[in-house]
Amino acid sequence: MSSSTSTGQSSSASSPIIRAACDSKVHPVNDVESGYASAASSTASSTSALPQIILSKPHIRHLNEQLEKMNAVDRLRLVKILFPNLYQSTAFGLTGLVTLDMLSKIQSESADSQNPDIIFLDTLYHFQETLDLVDRVKAKYPNVRIHTYRPSGANTTAEFEERYGEKLYETAPELYDWIAKVEPQQRAYGELNVAAVLTGRRRSQGGERDKISFIEMDDERGIIKINPLVDWSFHQVKSYITEHNVPYNDLLDRGYKSVGDWHSTSPVGAAEDERAGRWRGQGKTECGIHNKQSRYAQFLQAQARKQEEDDKKLTEALKRVEKEQYQQTPVQVA
Repeated sequence: MSSSTSTGQSSSASSPIIRAACDSKVHPVNDVESGYASAASSTASSTSALPQIILSKPHIRHLNEQLEKMNAVDRLRLVKILFPNLYQSTAFGLTGLVTLDMLSKIQSESADSQNPDIIFLDTLYHFQETLDLVDRVKAKYPNVRIHTYRPSGANTTAEFEERYGEKLYETAPELYDWIAKVEPQQRAYGELNVAAVLTGRRRSQGGERDKISFIEMDDERGIIKINPLVDWSFHQVKSYITEHNVPYNDLLDRGYKSVGDWHSTSPVGAAEDERAGRWRGQGKTECGIHNKQSRYAQFLQAQARKQEEDDKKLTEALKRVEKEQYQQTPVQVA
């Protein structure tokens, strides 16, 4: 997969500007399996070449006010025109599938229209039903290119566990989130020159999502996040899926309203938030890819603080031992 990037800058630093790659994408194959061979080794190196879209806060506020008045299809029409190097990031949940179907319908309106490519993070711990859904999506939407990114150094669960250890999601969940999700996402953004990304987040999903806007600037990752169905309810999304015969995850019919990795996803009750089954009992609602600061960065900070506390305790303990030894040393009388 190769991309050609050109950068243009406004002559006025104070005005809202867009600096981004505008050249067309080159697609040698219909489906791209992006493994670990060309992986960047760190977040910094994988994002350093990203094209930038820079919007002032008043401009973002104005865009959000306008998008609030539009229907979902018109929002997608607008952002396709407005943002270069636009991709869709999805694990093929209901909202992402609705967005994909709408984009496909927009594409059918014009021969020159092209769907944004999809970025799919294969953690190697997805349900089989999710992987089966990916195949059905490919069959239903053959013109959509899917870029699959996996953890660095692993293409199978066995390879992942040999490299990083078994049940890392239990022994070091923050590290697991970084290796399986955050780093592959950063690598995807860097290799594909992503400037803006469509997500499936909605306010009705609860947790930390109840106040998100249509358009957000992700300063940490250097991209624009677009949430085209942010004001939709679960009922609206499910109704669209049914009405338009969009393929969906079979787990939905078994009570899984939101589906992630098999080890951290469970069905939800009728009165629960749709994401209540994600990381149940773990005190978290996000895996790190949508946090302002990655959970792994927070994990490293917590580890550093713990190490500092442990070092302090060790120093104090050694001082006590030395003091006790000194007090127990017999006094030599000449």
